[in-house]
Amino acid sequence: MDPAIRFPSVAHLQEHARKRIPHFAWEYLDSGEMAEATRDDNIDALQRVTLTPRFMKGLMTPVVETELFGHCYDAPIGIAPVGLTGLIWPGADHALAACGANANIPYVASTVSTGLAEEIGPIADGRGWFQLYPPRDKDQRDDLLQRVAASGFTTIVVTADVPAPSRRARQTRARIAIPPRITPKLIGQTLRRPAWALGTLRHGLPRFRTLGKYHDESSMRASAGFVGASLGGTLDWEYFREVCEQWDGPVVLKGVLHPDDAALTIDNGGAGVVVSNHGGRQLDSAPAPITALPAIVDRIGGRGAVLFDSGIRTGLDVARAIALGADMTFSGRSFMFGLGAMGAAGPAHVATLLRRELVTVMHQLGCGTLDELRELEVGRR
Repeated sequence: MDPAIRFPSVAHLQEHARKRIPHFAWEYLDSGEMAEATRDDNIDALQRVTLTPRFMKGLMTPVVETELFGHCYDAPIGIAPVGLTGLIWPGADHALAACGANANIPYVASTVSTGLAEEIGPIADGRGWFQLYPPRDKDQRDDLLQRVAASGFTTIVVTADVPAPSRRARQTRARIAIPPRITPKLIGQTLRRPAWALGTLRHGLPRFRTLGKYHDESSMRASAGFVGASLGGTLDWEYFREVCEQWDGPVVLKGVLHPDDAALTIDNGGAGVVVSNHGGRQLDSAPAPITALPAIVDRIGGRGAVLFDSGIRTGLDVARAIALGADMTFSGRSFMFGLGAMGAAGPAHVATLLRRELVTVMHQLGCGTLDELRELEVGRR
């Protein structure tokens, strides 16, 4: 069946993905922190944004191509970084990187994804960005930056909003651990998802391959211990400046929700910010990024790029963020739902869905360009 008919929206992909991803992996992907109010509010707050259309524009063909950091992308839509990608769907990183290249949209690889930077960077073919969980050891940081530069990644996304591990109750109940606890329950969940199980047999158990150089990669327990002990927790403006000085290209700060932090990012050498609350996975009282976006856009005042993440599920969501001043939007879960529902072909279908929906919405609003979207009257229900 034509994917456009079987899966006409990300919501349909999400529903089918849940039937193909083992329960423990689904809980890792879908869960938020604590009561998950922030995760849900990210979506609800976007849906409360209203856009007032302007008609009588005659024949138009909306243009959604977007220039950012010297590259022209086919849409203001990117693939956000996701950790433990291979746990959610085997071979995920290669499929996501290929989607970035083929759809000509930015793909952000996570430091704790399960692909090897030296493999997935070339697949992304110039559309690859690298999300940095800051190593505490600066020699490791400098070596990692050199490796991803040599692998073809163009932009560094420093993540600020994970100063410490969060508490995700669903993950605790699902007994998600690295290494996995092989129990009869886990085996039963895996056997009920044959496509995932066969894919894992082909690709091997997920591990943090990019970080393997810095610890005993053969031991998953050592790998998990390294991540907990060696990444994050020490990020400050001096560290951020050092990354900006070392990296020959744009550096953006991800997880910004306060206008002052946005301004400080630019003052300290950043090329932009990602307005995000980590998909509601870190702090369950954080504001929805769409509510924080306008003040950050106003504070930066065009001195850097303003990117948006958290809650994007439709092309209408993309239009809402653009109308409130975002230069580019990113979604992580949507592309992972595509992988879960369709395998390697899923991310490309998500990219097509979101782009087509955005074009349709722009027709309905009477906007031929993204700049015209930004001029619309925006309200809230």
